[in-house]
Order: sequence, then C-alpha cells, then structure tokens
Amino acid sequence: MFLGIDLGTTELKVLLLASNGLVVGTARHPLEISRPRHRWSEQDPEDWWRATRTALSALRKNYPDAFGHVQAIGLSGQMHGAVLLDANDRPLRPAILWNDMRSVSECTELTARAPMLHAVAGNCAMPGLTAPKLLWVARHEPEHFRQLACVLLPKDYLRLRLTGVKLTDPSDASGTLWLDVGRREWSDELLQACDMTRMQVPSIEEGSRAAGIVRRSVADELGLPPNVIVAAGGGDTATSALGVGAAESGDGFLSLGTSGVLSVVTGRFRPSPHLGVHALCHAIPNRWHRTSVVLSAASCVRWLCNLTSANEECLLGEVASVSASRRAKAPLFLPYLSGERTPHNDPYAQGVFCGLVDSTDRATLAYSVLEGVAFALSDGLDVLRADGTRETSLSLIGGGARSELWTQLIADAFGVPIRRPPDSQSIAALGAARLGWLAADGDFSVVVRTPSLSEEFSPDDERHSILLERLASYRTLYRQLRPLFPT
Repeated sequence: MFLGIDLGTTELKVLLLASNGLVVGTARHPLEISRPRHRWSEQDPEDWWRATRTALSALRKNYPDAFGHVQAIGLSGQMHGAVLLDANDRPLRPAILWNDMRSVSECTELTARAPMLHAVAGNCAMPGLTAPKLLWVARHEPEHFRQLACVLLPKDYLRLRLTGVKLTDPSDASGTLWLDVGRREWSDELLQACDMTRMQVPSIEEGSRAAGIVRRSVADELGLPPNVIVAAGGGDTATSALGVGAAESGDGFLSLGTSGVLSVVTGRFRPSPHLGVHALCHAIPNRWHRTSVVLSAASCVRWLCNLTSANEECLLGEVASVSASRRAKAPLFLPYLSGERTPHNDPYAQGVFCGLVDSTDRATLAYSVLEGVAFALSDGLDVLRADGTRETSLSLIGGGARSELWTQLIADAFGVPIRRPPDSQSIAALGAARLGWLAADGDFSVVVRTPSLSEEFSPDDERHSILLERLASYRTLYRQLRPLFPT
C-alpha cells in the first residue's frame, strides 16, 4: 500500500493506493484560513499536523488491514506558503499563504534587487509567491527575521513532523522565486536578494525519490508499520498532473479548487513571466510545467453561498433552471476576490458584478459566477497558446469538477473537449501516493497512468460563439475598471 497526503488550503486529504493501481480509500479533514487583516491569509502549521493525524486516524479506522501495509508515503501541498522556523524547528509565526496579498511593494523591491529574476526563476515577482513574503517579514517583523533558521513550504512542514528531515523538491521550490528553475537548484543570487543564504532553505531532492523514514515514535502514534519511506513529493500542481497521468509534453489539466490552475507539461524550461505565466518544475526529473493561475475559482461559489445563505448543491441546482436566453443577458462577473495572477498580475483587482437589474435572482448570479471563472480561465488558456504552448489533452479535477454544468460551461468557453476522471477531487493525493510508490522502486510505466473511464465533455459550437462575445465584454470591463481598483 502507498499513502498520499495532500495539504490543501481548505482541507487535508489522505488516500490509500494499492499496488494494483486501485484506490482503496480516502479521508479528509477541513482547514480554516485566518484573515487578521484585509488581504492577509494565514494558517497555523500545527493545524496542518492536527488535521493530518485526524485524517489518518479515520483512514486507519476504516481500512485497518490496508493501512497496516503502507510501504511509502508521498506528500502534496498548497504552494508558495512561508513556514518560518526558529533554531529549534518551531514556527515563529503563522504561515503566510499563497493567496496573501500584503507584499505588493516588496515585489517591486525584489525585482529591482534581482535583475536576473525572470530569466533564472522563470516567474515574475507576485505577492503570493514566497520570496516577497520574506522581504515583508524582514521589514515589518524584524525580530522574526532575525530568529529565522529555515523557511519550509507547507507540505515540507508535514515531512518535518513525520521524519525530522527538512527537505523540499524542485516542483514546490520553483514557486518560491529562489530556485534556478532550469537547473532545479537554489540560486545564491536570488537568496541574497532577500538577505538569505542556503543555510535558511532546505536541501532539494527530486519528488519521486526517497527523502526520509517515518520516525518510530510517529509511526507508533499513527499506527504505521516501521521503516515507511517518505518521498520528496511535490507541489499540488505537479502531483495533480501525476494523478491524471500528465507526464509528457502537451499533457494538461485544469484544477477547479480554491484557486483555478491550468497547467501543461513541457520537456524543457520555457519562462514567460511577462505574460503572468508560471514556469515550474514537474515532480519527476526532466519535466516542467507552464501554468496559468486564477486566484479565486471554486472559492467564488463558496463566497456566493455564504452571501445568499445557500448550500453549494442547492445553488448549483438552481443554475440549471436558468434558461439560455437569461444566460446570454446575465450580469458579467469578474472573479477577482483575492486579486489576480494570470494574465494580469494585479493584486488590487476586485470582484465585480456588472449588469444587475431588478429581475436578477440568485440563480442568475450563480450562473454569472460560474461563467466569470470560466472566462478568467480562458484568459489563461489564451495566454499559454499565444506563447506557443499547445495542449494535447485537458482533464478537469478539483471540487468544482463535481458540477457537470460547470464542466460543460468550461468546455463551451474553451472550445475544446474536457475530460473528467471518475474521482476528480482526490487527484493530488493520488499523485502524491504515486510519488511514494515511485520512491519505493515502482515501475514508472505501471505507476503513472491515465485514469480509466474518464468522461468527456465536448463543446457546443453555438454556445461557444455566444460565450466568445460575452468574453470580449468581460475583458473590456476589466480594462476599464483596472485604474479604479487601487483606490
């Protein structure tokens, strides 16, 4: 058996994978985000460890025999978060997350300090990435910066608790702005631009390789057998790719989670930071990703549910009742509730409904939200294509993929077929488990496979034409409002 642990933003998932390639079972535990100030986003790393223990306890209870035969663990996690540790490996403060927007001015400072940033890191400085967060801490919390012994990424904090080892992998490290992404190793120049050294970042190992053994005391507490291998693992973009079998150039996937991620595998490092596109390492050697990111995706649906006192299932059910004529005249929605990355790199962007009338009801607003997210993702797809990336396939995963209506809407907006795996909500955990299997000497051709029985959603040409007209208005709306957002 192989265990995958996926540390998401709103929940932690665990998954048991058998050596015949079948998923034995899953468990999950919710996580809360703390927002102590406007545009801040934090979590306590200890909450991640408590969630891990709780989810693993549930998995062990439900599948005791399988759990007792775990041979290796793979880790997946939300990217870019900064876990600041002191000399005793204790967190100095809550982790600053990927959707935290406090470090806008530090992005400008970092770009000035590191002229080679774009060419080496393959990404432009954005507030959600790790390096600007450390410049912010140095400026606003100097005592914490003075005590800083090591910065870990979120999933790597779980590794520390499991094994006592401080280590990361290239896929996760490539979202820090400290990695030479082409060479897959830390850049001394980029670290120095943040007044840091290699002593303050963990060592790097490829995601499919062993990176520690679960400590005996932890194994006893969790009910794991002795000498369980822990793989280096990957950031959730890379592990999601492995979960859908995306390992070759052109293989792509779209994740509809808290954020929206559209990623296509490439065989070489191809940076395009001026387009707001991320160039990231894959979790397997000699592979990279070109990725567009929408900061608010399924989180927009949760936001509307809270605003209108509806549950998600009810709200999405109401959308089905919105006629085609009403959809064509629905308000436009800019889904920028936490700023935006691709293609705008605009931390000040805000959510907007445009076109409200006295007949607008909750169901129509919900349709506008689904459509607005689909349009934001279309912006990312167009940017990737404009710079030469060609997807050979696209699979849809994440919580938002539960909705057939939303899946079809995205296919119609993109104008391309979308495949949906049978279990689209635990794909990153599946990818993590596969990395554990590879670290235990699994055969790559056996371990990494495309999920069978994927459902395909083909675009409707008429709906695609209508959506293209609305997409043009959507883009005009953002361009006209952008100067107003900072004020």
